[in-house]
Amino acid sequence: MNLNSFLRDFINLYAVLTSMTSSSPTPPKSALIIFNPKSGRGDSGIEAFTKHLQAAGVRVELRETAPDSTPDDDVKGLEAFDALVGAGGDGTVSSLAYAARSFGKPYLPYPAGTANLIAQNLGLPTDPQALAELFLSGQTVTLDLAELEVSGKVHGFAMLAGLGLDAAMIRDSEQTKDRLGVAAYVASALKQLHPQHAHFKLNLDGQEVEVEGMGVMIANFGMANYRVPITGDVSPADGKLTVIVLKGQSIASLIPTLLGSIRAKLHLGDADLGGSLETFEAANISVQASQALPAQYDGETLEGDILELKARVLPAAIRYFTPADLKDLST
Repeated sequence: MNLNSFLRDFINLYAVLTSMTSSSPTPPKSALIIFNPKSGRGDSGIEAFTKHLQAAGVRVELRETAPDSTPDDDVKGLEAFDALVGAGGDGTVSSLAYAARSFGKPYLPYPAGTANLIAQNLGLPTDPQALAELFLSGQTVTLDLAELEVSGKVHGFAMLAGLGLDAAMIRDSEQTKDRLGVAAYVASALKQLHPQHAHFKLNLDGQEVEVEGMGVMIANFGMANYRVPITGDVSPADGKLTVIVLKGQSIASLIPTLLGSIRAKLHLGDADLGGSLETFEAANISVQASQALPAQYDGETLEGDILELKARVLPAAIRYFTPADLKDLST
């Protein structure tokens, strides 16, 4: 075994071991709560959540994000608190997770957005009191984060980045999601009956692969809305990312994949995801497309269309509050 293989196996083993739920969790005594007031369509319940913590004797500081602040600005002083709560949509909670990773504090991604896929993947409750009780339990699990690099600029992501179809769906839903909620993504999908196709050159830990398809997704978590699996064998704690190539000719070609995912969700036998997906695993990834395509990371679309992106995993980078164990967090 060479040194690189040994180090990779050691990192993977460490990630798995540290991802086990703590057997003797320590309840936090203080919390920095960062809230995006523009997230979601209504009352997030963050005030009720805060009152539950204060009633339990937790010292709380509540901060609102501002248009001119950055996530690094928002988490300044986190070392003075036992834990972080980030309340907002997936973009907000993901960016805060990335900014807070060096502090080593447990993190609750409070679901206050439209889809809240990160919270869904973590199996978090939605009721403010239940969220407060989870926070007070101190129950956490350590998982991976990831970085996306585009045109020399680096973005952190917790769940999923994409180039092509999924990014086009997210971009087209922006105008209606405040009004329609999750249904905005369904309406956007119906607009993608004939999506752009491209030739993709993938570099996966040094291995070159060429594929054709409607898009490429890079996943750390593997569940869509209602915890329906996108594909199998996605773990947020294995020191790798899963590359998913959407190979169909139209959005309709993904219907067998959706039906197979639902069967898997309902435990109706082994998932048959059809032939419209091809998956790979790697820690370091680059994607080159034959034509410029929309791109996104955790629901945040990048400005303009792009030809190339890079991604890498950050093993065991963040400790989330969650009632689930690692088995429940993997697909």
